[in-house]
Amino acid sequence: MALVQEIIRNKRDGNRLSRADFACLFGASAHDSWGPLASDAQLAAWAMAVYLNGLDRDETVGLTCALRDSGRVLDWRDLDRPIVDKHSTGGVGDTVSLILGPLVAACGGAVPMISGRGLGHTGGTLDKLGAIPGYVTTPDIARFQRVVREIGVAIVGQTAELAPADGRLYAVRDVTATVESIPLITASILSKKLAAGLDSLVMDVKVGSGAFMPTLEKSRELAANIVEVGRGAGLATTALLTDMNQPLAPCAGNAIEVRCAIDVLTCATNPQRLLDATFALAAEMLVSSALASTRDAALQDLHRALASGRAAECFAKMVAALGGPGDLVEHPDRHLPRAPCRRAVHAPSSGVVRAIDVRALGMAVVALGGGRRRAEDSIDPAVGLYAFAQLGATVKAGDAIARIDARDEAGAARAAEAVTKSYSIEEGVQEDGGSDRHGGLDERSVVIEKIG
Repeated sequence: MALVQEIIRNKRDGNRLSRADFACLFGASAHDSWGPLASDAQLAAWAMAVYLNGLDRDETVGLTCALRDSGRVLDWRDLDRPIVDKHSTGGVGDTVSLILGPLVAACGGAVPMISGRGLGHTGGTLDKLGAIPGYVTTPDIARFQRVVREIGVAIVGQTAELAPADGRLYAVRDVTATVESIPLITASILSKKLAAGLDSLVMDVKVGSGAFMPTLEKSRELAANIVEVGRGAGLATTALLTDMNQPLAPCAGNAIEVRCAIDVLTCATNPQRLLDATFALAAEMLVSSALASTRDAALQDLHRALASGRAAECFAKMVAALGGPGDLVEHPDRHLPRAPCRRAVHAPSSGVVRAIDVRALGMAVVALGGGRRRAEDSIDPAVGLYAFAQLGATVKAGDAIARIDARDEAGAARAAEAVTKSYSIEEGVQEDGGSDRHGGLDERSVVIEKIG
């Protein structure tokens, strides 16, 4: 077995690493114990070498499998449903998972969705579910598997038993300026999905001012890398690039987004962009898992599952099975908190909404208390933004371009200033087609392209 320092030296000098090298760095789950040989200092040096020199496809597969094998891999052989999931690179108003998971379950899929908390300006699915009183976001694996078997979907957080080496490596990357490495991002995402025992995975890679990756080219590179590495590790993987030049849902916040999801599932509202993204990703999941033969057939099944109430029923059962209130869908306002200070944000001038700084909107939610500046920060689930004016909308001076739920007037005033600055409103009428001011993308289209 190679010495850890020699593995670091090899990658520092631009050489390829073997699967044995990754096993040496990250250990394996022999006899339920995990024994990596590398110290945090050595992992930091290695991560920087990877950041600078990269990993090729086979190396990234090796790293992904080593991280997967550092803990348990879930076994679903007794389940007669295909095991399928979706993962998003994150954005603002990305409420998709709360709707998509129950929808796919209602169409016959099993969705063991392991989600994360908010990172930077992006909202985390786990934080949204944390706004539901009693909901256990990190159940033990036995309960997690039981809920998936009985209901078809469970949305939870990563436990220490699944890909523990990934958690350790991410903590090192977070403090060593190596988070943005595409091979390390790829291995981090896929190791957890492989540990969940999936048959197929659909990636949602965001593009635009609210995306994690800075450019369309980088988003495309990440999506292609995940598809190639996922397939190399034996997981059927496809990816959709989706637009994040404006919030996906008409709101951003934790309890606010849960309300939005319930309204969509019960057909009380139909926010078009959110539905377009959700149905596109869910249809890809049904086709990739052979639950539907074509995209059109998948879309028909999904629309029936939504209109019939089956998807809402799956959501309600999941919430109750994981400790939440049994009547959340019927009476969300009994259980979901709402901040007491509410105000509108008014357009400073008349014109057309030409661009939105979506990252700034996300950071406004964080500043209200709806996200974290530091890992140890607590979250106020009641605050957030909603009723956003969309790209291409014509507004008059004084019109509401967003609304705020804040804890106090001072917080609302700061949020109003941030929201106002995030909107670019120009005189003139909306032109046909897309706008170069937001990356050359047509604001009417949510799905940009499919990879894989």
